[in-house]
Amino acid sequence: MSDPILSVRDLVKHFPITRGVLFRKTIGQVHAVDGVSFDLHPGETLGVVGESGCGKSTLAQVLMRLEPPTSGTVTFDGEDLFAKSGAALKAWRRDMQIVLQDPYTSLNPRKTVGDIVGEPFEIHPEVAPKGDRRRKVQELLEVVGLNPEHIRRYPHQFSGGQRQRIGIARALALRPRVIVCDEPVSALDVSIQAQVMNLLGELQTEFGLSYIFIAHDLGVVRHLSDRVAVMYLGKIVETGDSESIYERATHPYTQALLSSVPVPDPSLRGKREVIRLTGDVPSPADPPSGCRFRTRCPKAEAICAEQEPPLVPGGSSDHPSACHFAEVRQILPVA
Repeated sequence: MSDPILSVRDLVKHFPITRGVLFRKTIGQVHAVDGVSFDLHPGETLGVVGESGCGKSTLAQVLMRLEPPTSGTVTFDGEDLFAKSGAALKAWRRDMQIVLQDPYTSLNPRKTVGDIVGEPFEIHPEVAPKGDRRRKVQELLEVVGLNPEHIRRYPHQFSGGQRQRIGIARALALRPRVIVCDEPVSALDVSIQAQVMNLLGELQTEFGLSYIFIAHDLGVVRHLSDRVAVMYLGKIVETGDSESIYERATHPYTQALLSSVPVPDPSLRGKREVIRLTGDVPSPADPPSGCRFRTRCPKAEAICAEQEPPLVPGGSSDHPSACHFAEVRQILPVA
């Protein structure tokens, strides 16, 4: 396999909890992202899944330099991403873009589609000469399946799926190498989700893109991802290629997520094992000691509170899983 285009090592992002008005005092920390490591290779899609509040979107914001990290390193093409500033940082932003979650609030309602999609050319004028920008914008709209003649329309004149396509066109404008997709289809109808997912797959093939695809729906992630990382309370608890995760999951949390995926074949629905987790998700401001999943885990024992399990292959697993009692279980039925 080729060298990774993006390498993340021990990435941490804590948000301070403060008290007071005139004299603010830090009384705690929200552990949004806590020691995340992974590699992303050229042309690959890494799916990041987990419940709401597990740190997926914060991870995306830190990777895009929208939030400063607490600690850890991220290298892009072998260069330290967090060491970049000024012109070097501006140049890097051409190579890595983001598609935001909500197509209704991520587009400026006072700007036309032409202005929105063409804004990256204003910031990076070297990409497209001023007289050529209208044609470039129309080409981008056509690439994502929109009518180029709608360049003068405003966001409110488009449907949700069309707005998300506008966001994708904006992300493609500078011909990036990596796109972070932060739950790009979660706000869309199921039929529109399929259209956007197919579009992302076609664009990846056409332009050789690498994706970090963030979602809470494992069924959606399976459609596009080469590898999957499962997050819980700021940590990756299991990671591996899609086949390993979906057919040989070993972490109890991953198995519970898989058991919630709808089975489209009516003849197989009764054959699936259903795992119901008990208890509430702990607060990221006060995560449990040892294994963070132990308060909801049916396998939890004393060692789970005393020692944090490392993210390594365990039991009969062929991929890393952060569990003292990792065990392969077939959750999704096989036809």
